[in-house]
Amino acid sequence: MDLQATVLRQLKNRREGFSLEQPFYIDQDYFKLDMEMIWYRDWLFIGHDCEIPRAGNYFTAQIGDYPVVVVRGKDQVIRAFHNTCRHRGHRVCTKDKGAAAKLVCPYHNWTYDLDGSLVFARQMGETFDKAEFGLKTVHCESVGGYIFVCLANEPADFALVRASIEPYLRPHRLWEAKVAHKNTIIEKGNWKLVWENNRECYHCAGNHPELCRTYPEAPTATGVQGAGDDPFISEHWARCEAAGLPSEFKMDPSGQFRTARMPLIQDAESYTMSGKRAVKKPLSADVPISHIGTMLLFHYPTTWNHILGDHAISFRVLPISAEETAVTTTWLVNKDAVEGVDYNLDELTHVWNMTNDQDRSIVEENAFGIRSPAYEPGPYSVDHEGGVMQFVEWYSNFMVSRLQGDKARLSVVA
Repeated sequence: MDLQATVLRQLKNRREGFSLEQPFYIDQDYFKLDMEMIWYRDWLFIGHDCEIPRAGNYFTAQIGDYPVVVVRGKDQVIRAFHNTCRHRGHRVCTKDKGAAAKLVCPYHNWTYDLDGSLVFARQMGETFDKAEFGLKTVHCESVGGYIFVCLANEPADFALVRASIEPYLRPHRLWEAKVAHKNTIIEKGNWKLVWENNRECYHCAGNHPELCRTYPEAPTATGVQGAGDDPFISEHWARCEAAGLPSEFKMDPSGQFRTARMPLIQDAESYTMSGKRAVKKPLSADVPISHIGTMLLFHYPTTWNHILGDHAISFRVLPISAEETAVTTTWLVNKDAVEGVDYNLDELTHVWNMTNDQDRSIVEENAFGIRSPAYEPGPYSVDHEGGVMQFVEWYSNFMVSRLQGDKARLSVVA
């Protein structure tokens, strides 16, 4: 049977409030369909403006089959390109990050300006036209210090994303922060398992002792399950809003992205073992009050974020295969904060390094069990896993919509 028809039937007939059927988590053909229908079409968080502060700074990423390079131009504009030389296809930028006056392919030294135009190609003949062989562009948008890219020929409108999340991000001035630390772990599980694990704290008490010192286990902390009815959260929102910090829970009608500012436990200000600030210098001078909790930003399928008074943490999800996912965590601090003076790196990163490793183990054990022929979809907790149900609903609705509109042709990327 045609794979698209099979997946469409399974999603339309899925049991509401239950996990997905086994192939959605382990099958490589299902994974390829995810990539074609979601990852190669939608806006994806790729990194931060402050990672490339000067002209010629760049970083690279791998999105499925597509190597991408993001670079700041001489005009300070941030652009993204397919990291594939127009000569023979060699990767132009082979390092994770770097700085260059021009982008030079190491194979035959074809040389590209920072705007992607080809400026040098040795001995290609008199009829060769350099203007025809610039790097292929990738759609790129920057909002509040966050860089998003889209591989599709015709990208979805980014205006709604911008209008929704920019007011929440603006006070934190992340475009002028700096990276204190960044690491990537490989979780041996499907990208949807990574997200499902993230979307609930039903597992937190038994698995995340460090995180639970400051982050509430209550299901209302996700924002999805009755946060507005929680008087503690409502009071927190009112206090932050009065200080000029947008805070109330807001979610896109499709369920793809949302923002909310949530209080931490008791008097905690940061994700540390003591609950005290990890960084002496505030992240932004535009935040006039303390104890602002964490500003949560979620955007499926690539990112969740915690933005606090002293630092910010972004998480980027990129699938590798049906059963491998790369999760990159980046800690941002005030651009003038000095390691060893204003912050201790171990203290800054300890809670989430531990939590990430614990989540990696959970996802991998979850994936291990799902491979069993005995696996069948199980029920989510209505009391605690509303966030997971919302994610699965978004995924199912998104895929159904795309599949119904794509009976014949799959690939839409450049």
